[in-house]
Amino acid sequence: MKWWQADLASYERTCALLQEIRPDVVFHLASRVTGSRELSQVVPLFQANLASTVNVLTSCAELGRIRVVLAGSSEEPPLGNATPCSPYAAAKSSGTSYARMFHSLFRLPVLVARIFMTYGPGQADVQKLVPYTITSLLQGKRPQLSRGLRLVDWIFIDDVVEGLIRAALMPHTEQVTLDLGSGSLTSIRALVEQIIEIIGVGATADFGALPDRAMEPERAADVDATERFLHWKPQKVLREGIEETVDWYRRNPI
Repeated sequence: MKWWQADLASYERTCALLQEIRPDVVFHLASRVTGSRELSQVVPLFQANLASTVNVLTSCAELGRIRVVLAGSSEEPPLGNATPCSPYAAAKSSGTSYARMFHSLFRLPVLVARIFMTYGPGQADVQKLVPYTITSLLQGKRPQLSRGLRLVDWIFIDDVVEGLIRAALMPHTEQVTLDLGSGSLTSIRALVEQIIEIIGVGATADFGALPDRAMEPERAADVDATERFLHWKPQKVLREGIEETVDWYRRNPI
């Protein structure tokens, strides 16, 4: 294994990197991830998420014979709904549109895996809901949260990895997008209450301490379509995944 580095927001560097490696498969997972609705996030998210995607797709199309698996997002609006909920969702949705164009016009074998709300051991960004809640409670702090009413499709990291690998191994087809999620919805509050129950010892959270975000999408993954195409379905149920995640943070305090 060899680690390579390049700024994917630069077309020249992206192209040079792929020309040197000449891979069979590219997993484009590089991304700036934030649900912020702030104007200040528009340009950084465009550069990190959309420009990088177009650079990767273009470079792969020029080289040919490269299969591309893009990390899409459940935040993307469904087809026919042209109103993304955030700069992040707009960049991801635009990336999917480019993937469809590259697939149809340039016959690039590209597949977009729309990844739903992923959680699991070792998540690096501890400001995300699950690691933030767990680490706060383990430190004896009350996590500051919204009302927690949003319904979310939660998916364990191991299931996501398995889905991405299967997407890379499938032969080239007319399929361009698929969902990687559990297919069921659980509210943020219900998830946090499970974490509180697992941790115990009087743990609690401040629901309503933060405002709810505007235009939060609520959509369950179409796991039936994904299973038909990839012969994949999630294996980890939510309770087991949360228990495993809490156990990891107990053993690896932050």
